[in-house]
Amino acid sequence: MIAAEGYEKTLKTVLLTGCAGFIGSKVGELLLQQGYKVVGVDNLNNAYDTQLKEWRLKQLQDQANFQFHHLDIADKNSLSEIFASTGPFAAVINLAARAGVRQSLEYPWVYYRTNVIGTLNLLELCKDNKIKKFVAASSSSVYGVPLESGHPFYEDQSTDHPLSPYAASKKATEELCYTYHHLYGLDITLLRYFTVYGPAGRPDMSIFRFIKWIAEGEPLVLYGDGTQVRAFTFVDDIARGTILALKPVGYEIFNLGGAHPVSIRKLIELIEYLLGKKAQIDQQPVHPGDVPATRASIDKAKRLLGWEPEIRLKQGLKSTVDWYLENQDWVKEIRI
Repeated sequence: MIAAEGYEKTLKTVLLTGCAGFIGSKVGELLLQQGYKVVGVDNLNNAYDTQLKEWRLKQLQDQANFQFHHLDIADKNSLSEIFASTGPFAAVINLAARAGVRQSLEYPWVYYRTNVIGTLNLLELCKDNKIKKFVAASSSSVYGVPLESGHPFYEDQSTDHPLSPYAASKKATEELCYTYHHLYGLDITLLRYFTVYGPAGRPDMSIFRFIKWIAEGEPLVLYGDGTQVRAFTFVDDIARGTILALKPVGYEIFNLGGAHPVSIRKLIELIEYLLGKKAQIDQQPVHPGDVPATRASIDKAKRLLGWEPEIRLKQGLKSTVDWYLENQDWVKEIRI
């Protein structure tokens, strides 16, 4: 059992926002396995095909000690009712977010409504209800462009130049969290996730899209020449790190990222091998919101949380491909 040191006897009920999301549903699953009670919140928006969200939510609803509320964290009145009716919560884990760089260029307003206003609502309610522990998802996108080629991102380096509205909204989230730690003593952990993948993943992410396109014999849209490098991180590792982040730290930011970054071209080759099919590449210009490389320094997470990734890319990709093939009858119809 993975437990947050010092919280084993006091953590009973956790409010988990974004519980039908890709990362949120896996965090909820692990919390329930570890004996926590989970109050889940999600607005089930249509940012991508809701069939995926409904499938993930069903996995949680089939388990004891899970309670679901269909609401938007940007709606403070409805959120307040949850705090009043189902609290007190020992901790809040905020994984509700509008995610994705490219969509944020088209619809920046919805990103700020959820990522900034929603976070502010939760912080206010934690303050008012004397909930000390707050864990929230940030993103590797806040770093912008690496300082030099091959240089890993460190938590203390500058994040003053985000390259998309999504990245800027996550930067704003981090600043709000620090303010509430400083003013009201909230114990806050922020997690900068690096390119998360796995079964039932988001269809706007490269691995879901690549698997679907190759499996169904459709053209694979590749932005740039494929030399972009990403620190892919399996969702189980991310969920485990998120729960470890319940440990009291004061205020800290941690990178949670894969240990072995690979190029997009190499990723495609691995998926081709696992599916036994070749991709039909449709190469497009580099997207202006993308960064050429992401690579995480995870020394701080190792030292303070005892976390490091355990699932290698080939192993994680096999699990993801297997899930796709097992659910292909409906997943192949998912809009991407």
